[in-house]
Amino acid sequence: MIRVSALYRYPIKSCRGAPLEEAALDPRGIVGDRRLMVVDPEGNFLTQRQLARMALIVPQLDGDLLSVQAPGASELTVRCGNEGARLEAQVWGDRCLAVDQGGAAAEWFSAFLETSCRLVRMADGHVRRTKRARRPGDQVSFADAYPLLLISEASLDDLNARLPAPLPMNRFRPSIVVSGCKPYAEDAWRTVRAGAVGLDVVKPCVRCVITTTDQQTAARGVEPLRTLATYRRIADGGVMFGQNLLHHGPGTLRVGDPVEVVEPA
Repeated sequence: MIRVSALYRYPIKSCRGAPLEEAALDPRGIVGDRRLMVVDPEGNFLTQRQLARMALIVPQLDGDLLSVQAPGASELTVRCGNEGARLEAQVWGDRCLAVDQGGAAAEWFSAFLETSCRLVRMADGHVRRTKRARRPGDQVSFADAYPLLLISEASLDDLNARLPAPLPMNRFRPSIVVSGCKPYAEDAWRTVRAGAVGLDVVKPCVRCVITTTDQQTAARGVEPLRTLATYRRIADGGVMFGQNLLHHGPGTLRVGDPVEVVEPA
């Protein structure tokens, strides 16, 4: 039987994620997932693509209380909210209404990342429409394009069997990990149900340089992109691993939930 074997939330876009036993879903995805983001002085989003050291930043979110730790830095604690200076933040081609989280946060992130930047929160009420929307309410937080990403344990096992050294799942930053299926079975799903939550499988995830970044040390290498390119290349030249999802509505995902393939591709 296919089951949910792990769930992850990423409070700050491109910073360290945290495992969850259960994940509540609201219209933007997992509650508290990538509602916060680091931006440059012009409001452009910053990620591990440019700043590998973001992998070393460990945020913990408890309601609206954010604590952030990183090697060699003092702990930052911020009460995140919808009050503060408003600005437009750029995520790929989208301009999003965001709320600056204050000078202390800006100072901490600028010092650790060694570049001028600020921490922002997506403004309450802002709607960023997701790509390939299926329903009028489909939207996304500061994630690249979709609210959820699913990968099977079997797919990672197959990839690791081809690599010089195995890699952990955190290289791929999934929201949902499933067990009990064959490698890349997720490529052949169109609609699934995890527990009581309906999920549309809408687009393969094309992988970037972040997957080559060790999430514990921020060191960069060439894997897994070099190996994935030998057997997971798609027509536009990118390599895919995992599937982007849209959820049908609010609900709760839990580790151990059965996963039913409602409609194959």
